[in-house]
Amino acid sequence: MKLTNFDAHADLRACRMKGSATLWARVNEPLPPRCYAVLPRAQRSKDAMAQLQSFTLRVPDTDIADLRERLAGTRFPDQAPGEAWAYGTDVGYLQELVEYWGSAFDWRAEEARLNAFPQYKVPLAGIDLHFLHVPGKGPAPCPLLLLHGWPGSVFEFLELIPRLTDPASFGGDPADAFTVVAPSLPGYGLSFKPGQARFGVEEIADCVAELMQDTLGYRRFAAQGGDWGAFTASRLGYAHPEKLIGIHVNLLAVRRDHQAGADASAEEKIYFGELASWLKEETGYQWIQGTRPQTLAFALTDSPAGLAAWITEKFRAWSDCGGNVESVIPRDRLLANISFYWFTGAIGSSFWPYYARMHRPWPIPEGRTIDVPTGYAQFPREILRPPRSLAARTYADIRRWTVMPRGGHFAALEQPEALAAEVREFFRPLRA
Repeated sequence: MKLTNFDAHADLRACRMKGSATLWARVNEPLPPRCYAVLPRAQRSKDAMAQLQSFTLRVPDTDIADLRERLAGTRFPDQAPGEAWAYGTDVGYLQELVEYWGSAFDWRAEEARLNAFPQYKVPLAGIDLHFLHVPGKGPAPCPLLLLHGWPGSVFEFLELIPRLTDPASFGGDPADAFTVVAPSLPGYGLSFKPGQARFGVEEIADCVAELMQDTLGYRRFAAQGGDWGAFTASRLGYAHPEKLIGIHVNLLAVRRDHQAGADASAEEKIYFGELASWLKEETGYQWIQGTRPQTLAFALTDSPAGLAAWITEKFRAWSDCGGNVESVIPRDRLLANISFYWFTGAIGSSFWPYYARMHRPWPIPEGRTIDVPTGYAQFPREILRPPRSLAARTYADIRRWTVMPRGGHFAALEQPEALAAEVREFFRPLRA
């Protein structure tokens, strides 16, 4: 029996930052005395600053060989009669994907793409939190907390981040630059090791708030996210409003247990009909992940083909791909994300926000609102798209609501240019 402890696999650079002065000079300066200026060192968490470690990912060759051996020995089920994908992942597609994964996929190339960005680990909330910290290139980069969800990871952001940190290289204005902080959410990817505490959205929000203000020293910052990242950004807006200049989301944390009232508008009635259909047909994964996460973790931690089937079905169903997921998410990008779950062994821990969600109240308490400036990008193939009238009951200060022409749940992967432009537009008036 093998437990995956990725701390033992990672190549942590030997040079621990002395007082983290080198890190601060490279990542946080120059920042003018604006609302998001860096806190004085005396007000930051000295323990966390002293323990910041520069990080480079290096999966052992033996783990890559083990993955290929497991893939070669995959036992596939039969294909159920009927239309392909009607009952879940198509067997023929997965056979092709597994063959490619085991024989042609270049993990080292994908690993190098991640390692091209500055990465760090820091002990926070009882875990070692992994994050990218990429300095902006402009006169006054705004700190932006970029948050992924499930079944995603920081690999979703590798095309988006340069468009946010260096807009001039993509034809934009350097004044719109962000300094991006993109953590692996607690319990996900490199923010996981066996036996650690589990995190719901509430704990994730508190942890990343501590990262941004107490560890990195940002007095105030922007936040953007989709999926659980959107829920985390929304929870931050509710629980830590004083730390934020605003939030931008591409999924709304609107309650899903309400019914259409007698006075519901035509748009609201359509939405509630879509919601009922989605709850009936598309939430089986939530029920198992939210009630028996440990049982499912056995299968997906042991079988890479099973893991790929579980994750790929969601990328296909939730993206704006017309049934061909690789038309919007290249095969290597898809497998990089799946491989990240495999090598870190974090799939079981990644289920925990679902368990917490099913056994706790809604993360935004009933009758309370998110009062920070909010922007929303509505992608046409997002899993749920509540109308603005319903969203306004939770988000009290919606400043921007944009209906996007194409894209789905994985906007950072599917439409990085469009999402980056939308984020720049929303936060531009909030920078001063």
